[in-house]
Amino acid sequence: MRLKVEQHIAQRGTGWTTIEAPFDLSPALNGMTRNQICLLDCATMWLTNHLLAEHDLKREQTAFLDLLQNCPAEVVVVSNEVGQGIVPDNALSRRFREAQGRLNIAMAAQADVVVQVTAGLPLVLKGQLP
Repeated sequence: MRLKVEQHIAQRGTGWTTIEAPFDLSPALNGMTRNQICLLDCATMWLTNHLLAEHDLKREQTAFLDLLQNCPAEVVVVSNEVGQGIVPDNALSRRFREAQGRLNIAMAAQADVVVQVTAGLPLVLKGQLP
């Protein structure tokens, strides 16, 4: 995972500020201003961290959505669609798949624009790209 993060930082270049926040996103998002854009990469890893730490996912999701709603900056959230494959055979994977689906539905309901990217091709599901 460390290598993956380092590769993403290198690809983005020096014009980006990287903040690693595996659990608490509030310091980063609360520090944003109206003229900034935040790329949150990614909601799936954030959720995984909370799931594996055995946190209350409903409480964490509610706080996360409130944080996104109240952030003065424009926030672009990367997430993964995990419900289009077969149903996993183990309880932890099924719990994750269901929690990720609930999070994606809630984020999409709150978002102005939702874009699904498959094979590098964007499909606007909600709203319009600027």
